[in-house]
Amino acid sequence: MAFTLDGRIAASASRPLTQHYPANGWVEHDAEEIWRETLACCEAVTAEVGAERLIAIGITNQRETVVFWDRATGAPLAPAIVWQDRRTAEQCSALKTDGQEAAVQRTTGLLLDPYFSATKMRWGLDHIDPVRRAADAGTLAMGTVDAYLRARLAGDGAAAHTDVTNAARTLLMDLSDGDWSADMLALFAVPGAALPEIGPCAGALDETTLIGGRTLPITGVAGDQQAAMVGQACFAPGDVKATYGTGAFLLANAGRAVPTSGHRLLATPAWQVA
Repeated sequence: MAFTLDGRIAASASRPLTQHYPANGWVEHDAEEIWRETLACCEAVTAEVGAERLIAIGITNQRETVVFWDRATGAPLAPAIVWQDRRTAEQCSALKTDGQEAAVQRTTGLLLDPYFSATKMRWGLDHIDPVRRAADAGTLAMGTVDAYLRARLAGDGAAAHTDVTNAARTLLMDLSDGDWSADMLALFAVPGAALPEIGPCAGALDETTLIGGRTLPITGVAGDQQAAMVGQACFAPGDVKATYGTGAFLLANAGRAVPTSGHRLLATPAWQVA
């Protein structure tokens, strides 16, 4: 979508993504198709509004979906494992039985569930040969869709970056400092070297030359639910928004203090501005 400076929609384009269901409870996307159709939509909108009018680019994405790609080429190494995928339910149950959920919630604000990214990453390392070989060779990059698109747009698969709203949904980020947690990386046996660098949601984040034929800054990135929260102006503590799509998501602005729930509610960052 292209927006004017006063927030009006100047143009939009959309393409469907193919859903793949290779086994019961499994949901996958073709990561190359994600890239190809994203770029096609950007090109369609650019053609409609004129490349010379483009000022900056923002990205929002479905959270928790995991992409595996090669740092040298940016090419995907395996299908993307979608947020809806349930293949790691047994692993999550085993960690709960082992008494790990309290520490996970205390560190990340989340609960043990295959919805989140960490067990998807571990599954890929354990079961997908190209992912395992890339990890052994030190060329593996993995992260959520925002990080993958930013790497492809920047034309540098090695310079992987993510934002705090997406990183916080992986089960691997420490809410206290906004960085990858050594304890969580160890718990899920995920190599930190393969993960993107965590940064803010707004600011001078990346650049691309692949849209509009000139250098454009990427100045905004946020997971879809937090982006909706900002879009619906939930800026004051106590403000609440609900969005309805594949699921129904209710987010409340809790202010600067990290809330702790005794009723299995999640805590996650709403935004971080550089």
